[in-house]
Amino acid sequence: MDLPVMPPVKPMLAKSVPRIPPGMAYEAKWDGFRAIVYRDGDEVEIGSRTGKSLTRYFPDLVDAVRDNLPPRCVIDGEIVIAHEGRLDFERLSERIHPADSRVRMLAEQTPASFIAFDVLAVDDTSLLSTPQADRRAVLTAALSGALAPVLLAPSTTDIELAREWFDRYEGAGLDGIVAKPLDLPYRPDTRVMYKIKHERTADVVVAGYREHKSGPVVGSLLLGLYDTEGVLQHVGVCAAFPMRRRAELAEELAPLRCEFAEHPWGAWADAAAHEQSRLPGTQNRWSGKKDQSWVPLRPERVCEVAYDHMEGDRFRHTTQFRRWRPDRSPASCTYAQLEEVVSYDLSEVLSGG
Repeated sequence: MDLPVMPPVKPMLAKSVPRIPPGMAYEAKWDGFRAIVYRDGDEVEIGSRTGKSLTRYFPDLVDAVRDNLPPRCVIDGEIVIAHEGRLDFERLSERIHPADSRVRMLAEQTPASFIAFDVLAVDDTSLLSTPQADRRAVLTAALSGALAPVLLAPSTTDIELAREWFDRYEGAGLDGIVAKPLDLPYRPDTRVMYKIKHERTADVVVAGYREHKSGPVVGSLLLGLYDTEGVLQHVGVCAAFPMRRRAELAEELAPLRCEFAEHPWGAWADAAAHEQSRLPGTQNRWSGKKDQSWVPLRPERVCEVAYDHMEGDRFRHTTQFRRWRPDRSPASCTYAQLEEVVSYDLSEVLSGG
């Protein structure tokens, strides 16, 4: 492979802002695997956000890239899998599997798509110093003949349309909106774009915590919600506490510590138990050898957390602690409190609505 921009390249990133800024280019924020695709003739490499290779996990996209992208190019985008009209991150995650036979089986059963939204090089020309608006024009021309599963991300400079997308597209599984300054060059591994994400709050049960890597202080709180059968399900974590607060939390929660035998999630280390209920995770393909042990707490305290959206029956991303809720009983913390997002077909998003 001999391209003007060679792998590995870490993609340009976005920083969170509370409102959609004016005077920019706007796109939907896709919920998938960020990827930079490199093609030099028949040679194809798919690089992850960290620079590691994703190529072996998406053989279906390797073929699609050869069929739909220019012979020599470097394209930035997102790998997604759609199911029943919306993005499905869990099915996408299943692709990261050590067995090649399973990867190829999944590629046939749940094929992936590549949503292209930026270009770093075409032919012998690097576009890293080219302004965003001009890169978009090059990308649009480069993908003029592309067919699914290689798709061009819709883009607009109309802020009112962007606001409409922000409200409507969540029902198709999208995260929010990305805003890109029109004169912005491509700056790898730098947060120079802007992302505007949905935020909601929920009252959840604090049922345990994992210790921080620095020692016996709180690293993350384990959160639960009760389902319709009255079973406490693990729905995610909240973290990002200052170090001083981590120590205070460990002391504050110490009276609630209990034995696993008396805890609703006491069977967490039994892999078979995960088939019946959602429990804190054991070792898996994502955690590797990371210590997944945790400190069980009697599920008696409630806190309010901010979250962006749900992925099935759990929070898609790490939540943010807002406050304790001594006025709420743990039993009142159910899935029923969560806002239901109006369903929206992903095909409408890809056509720009």
